Amino acid sequence: MDNFTFYSPTYFVFGKDTENTAGEYVKKFGGSKVLIHYGGGSVVRSGLLDRVKKSLEKEGISYKELGGVKPNPRSGLVYEGIKLCKEEKIDFVLAVGGGSTIDSSKAIAAGTLYDGDFWDFYQGKERIKEALPVGTILTIAAAGSEGSPDSVITKEEGMFKRGVGSDALRPKFSILNPALTQTLPAYQTAAGVTDIMAHLYERYLTNTKDVEVTDRMIEALLLTMKHEAPRVIEDPNNYEARANIMWAGMMAHNNSCGVGRSQDWNSHNIEHELSAVYDCAHGAGLAVTMPAVFSYVMNHDVMRFAKVATRVWGCQMDFDHPEVTAKEGIEAFRNFLISIGMPKNFEELGAKEEDIPKLVEVLCRGDGRNGTISGFVTLNEDDCTKIYKMMV
Repeated sequence: MDNFTFYSPTYFVFGKDTENTAGEYVKKFGGSKVLIHYGGGSVVRSGLLDRVKKSLEKEGISYKELGGVKPNPRSGLVYEGIKLCKEEKIDFVLAVGGGSTIDSSKAIAAGTLYDGDFWDFYQGKERIKEALPVGTILTIAAAGSEGSPDSVITKEEGMFKRGVGSDALRPKFSILNPALTQTLPAYQTAAGVTDIMAHLYERYLTNTKDVEVTDRMIEALLLTMKHEAPRVIEDPNNYEARANIMWAGMMAHNNSCGVGRSQDWNSHNIEHELSAVYDCAHGAGLAVTMPAVFSYVMNHDVMRFAKVATRVWGCQMDFDHPEVTAKEGIEAFRNFLISIGMPKNFEELGAKEEDIPKLVEVLCRGDGRNGTISGFVTLNEDDCTKIYKMMV
């Protein structure tokens, strides 16, 4: 196990009707003038936004609103939010929505206290040292941004989708009411489950030895998703299944499962180009990407893939030919994703084979990259081309 530091100060408020306490927690963490940041239709139609505003008003907290967050959140709205926060002297950002809204809120929070272009952080030119405090009210279990130090934004000029991490971005509080996810379409629920499982696999694929504690934590959460996803697809109103998925989503990405070990993230990097170009659901893109990446890099550590195949997917270990077990585990994972409604190839995702050269160029060379992406295995442009072609 590698040396590590771990700081996860978010105050979690979990359960039914907890969104009605938003004002109390904004006040607890020092907010007096709030930017309510959200997407659009669902939080308005459901009455959630009105309940949040009522809660703030009850505590005497003033607020401004900024809606319009899209999946794969865009830089343009971030710039608008930064400008609004500076002009209105906002001192707290409250995200009401899913991972895209939370990621956009984090970018606004960091950019408001920075004199330069917030994209400097996402390019790696500057580190985030401070940000406005952020709170979240989660409406979809997927990204895990409600408990993580991470944010992913798409820059509209060039359509670069890039991420950044800083403990300054960890939410001060996150309100998690599983009932708020019960109206989600099955496809969005399945995409969220896929994203959660991707966060676990990205940590499981490690070159660090003797990390049994976090291996077992990851395996347990994968087993939870394997059990709960079919139940919630069958019955969207299954509160207990929704609750387990929501808490698993937070645990998958607050990095408690990733401490003391190297991590991968190549599947995410490769997928980011797909959702940037085609605006597909991130989880759907990952469903197509992960089996291809895993098959391509499997021989780097066959026994790691064989281990998850036996411990999570119930495959029988072939000690003479562990690569057989490893392949069976990857295929079992792929079939599981298909069974919950996720796409299996480029065509179903809406991607085009003729775009592969451009995808690879932006992935490996765009926005200052040097021709490779690094993780469990370092991949060059030829490797990435082959992986994309495996998805066709």
